[in-house]
Amino acid sequence: MPRGQDIGRPRQLPDVRRERGAGAPGRRPGLLPLVVCAESAGLGLPAWLVLRADGQPEALAGASAATLVWCGVRAARGRYVLRAPGRPPGALTTPGDWLLLIGVLAVLWTALDAPIDPGAAVVALVPGLLAGTGISGARRLARSGRRRTARRVLVVGEAAGVDRAVRLLTSREDHGYRVVAALPVGAAALSCEVPVPGRLAPAPAGDDASTVLGASFAHEADLALVVPGPGLAEERLRQLTWGLHDGGLEVSVLSHLSETAADRIRPSSAAGLTLLHIVPPLRRGLQPALKAAVDRTGAACGLVALAPLLLLIAVAVRLTSAGPVFHRQVRQGRHNHPFVMWKFRTMVVDAERRKARLTEANENDGPMFKMRRDPRVTRLGRLLRRSSLDELPQLINVLKGDMSLVGPRPPLPDEVSRYDERELRRLAVKPGLTGLWQVSGRSDLSWQETVSLDLWYVDNWSVATDMGLMARTLRAVTDGRGAY
Repeated sequence: MPRGQDIGRPRQLPDVRRERGAGAPGRRPGLLPLVVCAESAGLGLPAWLVLRADGQPEALAGASAATLVWCGVRAARGRYVLRAPGRPPGALTTPGDWLLLIGVLAVLWTALDAPIDPGAAVVALVPGLLAGTGISGARRLARSGRRRTARRVLVVGEAAGVDRAVRLLTSREDHGYRVVAALPVGAAALSCEVPVPGRLAPAPAGDDASTVLGASFAHEADLALVVPGPGLAEERLRQLTWGLHDGGLEVSVLSHLSETAADRIRPSSAAGLTLLHIVPPLRRGLQPALKAAVDRTGAACGLVALAPLLLLIAVAVRLTSAGPVFHRQVRQGRHNHPFVMWKFRTMVVDAERRKARLTEANENDGPMFKMRRDPRVTRLGRLLRRSSLDELPQLINVLKGDMSLVGPRPPLPDEVSRYDERELRRLAVKPGLTGLWQVSGRSDLSWQETVSLDLWYVDNWSVATDMGLMARTLRAVTDGRGAY
């Protein structure tokens, strides 16, 4: 029978409809009120008991206010929203929210001239941090348990879009999607190695939905990921979606906003149009102010706590090779403003003069110069670079405000002179002591991978993201992968 003669038949397959419902990720909206109550009790009750035991005035009012602010912070940052499949939780989100809570309460208590001692208040809120972390961990375990069976995805679209989607989905495992087949539009060949059970006609056809439903049934797919394009435009996409939904198959439409975090996208509608409002990157407000405070405080505490280690390294550098202890170099900071960056010297004194002779040996495919076996690096320098200890003097730059604890790496002026417009956007924020580049492979990354990571951070950073990156930095430094 020609496929176009009975579009409705695949839609009536009871097994398809039953598998769609059974395969959908488990969602329990009824548990969210329980989560809110548990977090509220985990923070408010211990806070009240600690404040009362310490003899603080208005302990109940203070604990109640802290609980309300805590719930507000968590709700505003989307912690109580049902997480979409394949969207992993951010690292260390609860400690980030807790720090934001402390900042908000500090402002409120200062404005209201509250009689509660700030030190006692912070101590009283620590049990809430532990409770929130425990509850968030339990929710992640529950979600991971429900995601053990990944969504089985059938990718539909023109060849180029299908290849890109399949390549990205199969290159990483931190999501809940597994590509089981692809259904291209037209006769163009696919470069990705996935089963191709059929093809859609280059022009809209009456059997589009039945073809997709048949392919999804054959490969037990429970989600159609549609990649829009000229051959799969508005009206055809609408008709296809109707048919797939009638047949019991869930549909996701791939957006071209690949480097925009989901938290910054707000869907809305107007005059029958579906709009995706993109929230501007964080440039002003509470979070940038909190980031600046964390930077300065963290740098000052780090310099004090690490003073013995810094002194030991300085002595070792001075004794093992001729030349100064520190290497000071002009780098480009936020908005392309130059500053002098500090590092422990890891190369011979005339390293800059030798660089010209090593240009052809550059192992980086962009303007940044990197060599795995750079002959200019001293024996101690290799150890310092592998452990990233040579970067510690940059805490001085963070304390001065030239750098941040987390951000893109600061480039050299000659590198910036070769940047295109896209690459210049890396300079929209302060450079960092660590960042996505540091925890994702460092010098093992290609130039375009480095730029993509930096641009993602520039547009999507938050205090919680910074805390997660600082935690991941410890593992990256211990691993030493890509450091040379």
